[in-house]
Amino acid sequence: MTGPDAETVFRAEYGRAVAVLVRLLGDIDLAEEAVQDAFTTALERWPRTGVPPSPAGWIITTARNRAIDRLRREATRGGRHAQAALLHAPDAPPEEGPVRDERLRLIFTCCHPALGVPARVALTLRLLGGLTTAQIARAFLVPEPTMAQRLVRAKAKIRDARIPYRVPRDADLSDRLAAVLAVVYLIFNQGFEGESGLCEEAVRLGRLLAELMPDEPEVTGLLALMLLVESRRAARRDEHGTLVPLPAQDRRLWDRTLVAEGQTLVRRCLRRGRPGPYQIQAAIQAVHSDAPSPAHTDWGQILRLYDQLMAVAPGPVVALNRAVAVAETDGPAPALALVDSLDLDGYRVLHAVRADLLRRLGRTDEAVRAYERAVELSESPAERAYLTRRRREISPAP
Repeated sequence: MTGPDAETVFRAEYGRAVAVLVRLLGDIDLAEEAVQDAFTTALERWPRTGVPPSPAGWIITTARNRAIDRLRREATRGGRHAQAALLHAPDAPPEEGPVRDERLRLIFTCCHPALGVPARVALTLRLLGGLTTAQIARAFLVPEPTMAQRLVRAKAKIRDARIPYRVPRDADLSDRLAAVLAVVYLIFNQGFEGESGLCEEAVRLGRLLAELMPDEPEVTGLLALMLLVESRRAARRDEHGTLVPLPAQDRRLWDRTLVAEGQTLVRRCLRRGRPGPYQIQAAIQAVHSDAPSPAHTDWGQILRLYDQLMAVAPGPVVALNRAVAVAETDGPAPALALVDSLDLDGYRVLHAVRADLLRRLGRTDEAVRAYERAVELSESPAERAYLTRRRREISPAP
């Protein structure tokens, strides 16, 4: 079989397929099930018949037909028959409104004020990113059963409150913006952890948002942040696929076109004088991208930016990142005290940071245990390989 396989198409097109089916059906569960059934059929059929010329169109058409079949089987009153007949009709004209992209439109639709922000973000990640409940739970640092219940409640609230699946009016867009930006950034982060295609999708959505809302500095800030992080993709792993941390990266491999675009957007944000969390994070990444080598990094400026970020968006993960900057400005001992005060035992990055600080302080046995805990919590093969190598550098024993 040549061309993309079903798994590749799933990663690239799941979100759009669900978005189209939700608009047609007005039913999240039915749309998800129909799209999943279509991909199951593709996994069975495409290895024998080959990938169709338009795999995304094949998935949407197959999902739509599956939904029609199910509606027919379950029809008990005229409304269901009418809905099935509607699905048989030719495609309706595009819905009018400020948002034209199907996936971006579904993000705004799911980010309805009737839902709490965590529920909006989680539900949209499930629908648009095709992420599993376990993946979303890790992104939120909560147990998987907790996230499963959150998703069920969000869907039930949409159904019971009869929240319409339509594009919000211009006046409603800003009210939903915080949750929309959170969704796009989490999609990007999931892609950066290894889910192929999600980073590109998040950047694409970020560009659409910037066109839609050019006067919103946080939209510009998020796009800048993603571009600056994405610029380092080629340098993030070595020839063996092992993770390469920022200080050890070959900066010649950074995409200077993305760096320049991201820095231009950061300067545009600074001129507005309305700092927000994404703009500040983008500014931090811009400082890193300015340095020709790790030794030239302006850690004092980065620490000041983290102080500003803690003021506008305090949280344990921000505090952990700030501790890394403290280690560079004031040394590993005060940084370790900050890390040990954080309640993030289930967060692999905390243990990786803690291991590095303990190593720098010569506390080898404790560093080994911290590396082992980080490896235990990590699900990325590249990250596990890097952490295992670091542990063996200070303690060769298995």
